Amino acid sequence: MSAGAIVPRARTAGPVAAPTGSGAGFAASIWKALAGVVDPEIPSISIVELGIVRSVERSGDDWLVSITPTYSGCPATRVIESDIRDALAQIGGRDIRVVTQLAPPWTTDWIAPEARRKLRETGIAPPKPSGPGRAAPIRVVRTSGPDDGPVACPRCGSLRTVLVARFGSTACKAQYRCTDCLEPFDYFKPY
Repeated sequence: MSAGAIVPRARTAGPVAAPTGSGAGFAASIWKALAGVVDPEIPSISIVELGIVRSVERSGDDWLVSITPTYSGCPATRVIESDIRDALAQIGGRDIRVVTQLAPPWTTDWIAPEARRKLRETGIAPPKPSGPGRAAPIRVVRTSGPDDGPVACPRCGSLRTVLVARFGSTACKAQYRCTDCLEPFDYFKPY
């Protein structure tokens, strides 16, 4: 990484404070613009809050924005890249490259606490932590089930929920139903 790099904290969402030096002010402007880019599948959450943006760094005369999609086959990746370019063009970012970085793979542990709250508010049960210090280079997708314990209903908080389908509105979610309030909801599967 170059001296002008800003990288997310390991296994958590959000950037580390910008280092002092040339370009730190513009780097902060880039992060601010990226925070305004929403996930196309969950428009109440930004790609920064979701942990998709990995780093913003100076690379010669250019700026490099590295992103990791929530999974390598995510159909929204090209839309996210386009939205990033549009947002950065608004701040005069002409010399900015967007690079997709697949390793290490994205994990739900990178979702910021604020995004977890927003998921609940939009009726999606946030994922449970996949484990402390997760750094495995191989991504194992877990589907929710008896090993994960009960999934709390995002509407009423009840733990009396049942799995209806292993896949919900998108492949990264499972469909549940609350037996107390009887509402169906998606659960963002941890991985």
